[in-house]
Amino acid sequence: MQNANLRPNTCMNTNKQNPPRNEWDPIPFGDGQRIMDIRFDPVFKGVFTKDTAKSRGALSGLISALIGRTVTVETIIANEPPVDDTRQRYLRFDVACKTTKGEPVNVEMCFNPKAHEPIRLEYHTARLFLRQDIHGQDKTYNDLKETYQIAILAKTKFFPDENFAHNFLYYDPDNRISLGGKTRIITPRVAANKF
Repeated sequence: MQNANLRPNTCMNTNKQNPPRNEWDPIPFGDGQRIMDIRFDPVFKGVFTKDTAKSRGALSGLISALIGRTVTVETIIANEPPVDDTRQRYLRFDVACKTTKGEPVNVEMCFNPKAHEPIRLEYHTARLFLRQDIHGQDKTYNDLKETYQIAILAKTKFFPDENFAHNFLYYDPDNRISLGGKTRIITPRVAANKF
């Protein structure tokens, strides 16, 4: 099924697994079916930011896969309104959510990240961590929850290897000791010419 408002698919019929295509065109998905490219903000936001059980389930699955354990998203707080049409375009996708255990998670689709992206991620991770309420005599720093900043990077390569994802934790490289901190920055990467 094709949206009449989208440009026609310019995919070449080749035997290659990932043939060249126009980046905004739907991706061929077997038997003539085509799906929209999840890397683009409107599509990503349309799947993950709706206030529905399906959207929370999809976001739970994505976060679980990236942090390496099963979590369930309880609430989604979209920092930008969810889209209803692929023609609605935003510069970034940004959704804050909490797991059922109260862990704050921020997920972003960074299609064209700037050179300062790693520093920006550290800043937003700190803000997310510090927003937790530990006031009161009955609470201590041990009550702080694990905090995750996930930035899915496209087009720009920040790290010298070809790994799909990086998981940053506080670590002393000279002595090979982890601080055991509660904040994590996770940066999966999707190349512009691969899916």
